[in-house]
Amino acid sequence: EASCAAYEAAIREAGGVDLQLLGIGSTGHIGFNEPGSAFDSRTRVTELAESTRRDNARFFDSIDDVPTHAATQGIGTILEARQLVLLAFGESKAQAVARAVEGPVTEDVPASALQLHPHATIVIDEAAASLLQGR
Repeated sequence: EASCAAYEAAIREAGGVDLQLLGIGSTGHIGFNEPGSAFDSRTRVTELAESTRRDNARFFDSIDDVPTHAATQGIGTILEARQLVLLAFGESKAQAVARAVEGPVTEDVPASALQLHPHATIVIDEAAASLLQGR
């Protein structure tokens, strides 16, 4: 908790974040803000969903080695950045992208919070865009 508070303080002392680069998880999470994360959340330690652990298992020798918790900037912290850029590539991201971009703004899809930001850019390939209705 102290490290998370210190991180928030360091951001404030630096004058904020100019550019926040984001990815999106298969559940629509950004950072490790799993579905249900509050839009006003701050940097904190959070428990990872099993789907997030499975999605990240490729980076580890075994699923048992994948952490169960992670430190993440909160959605409130992320939304304070002056510019947001979300990158998503591949068919496995298509449903999350469609829900984040065209669905309702809801804590069930944390990336949908980007709809609230005045300077958010989403960079996706054809596969990640394949479920968008407004293509």
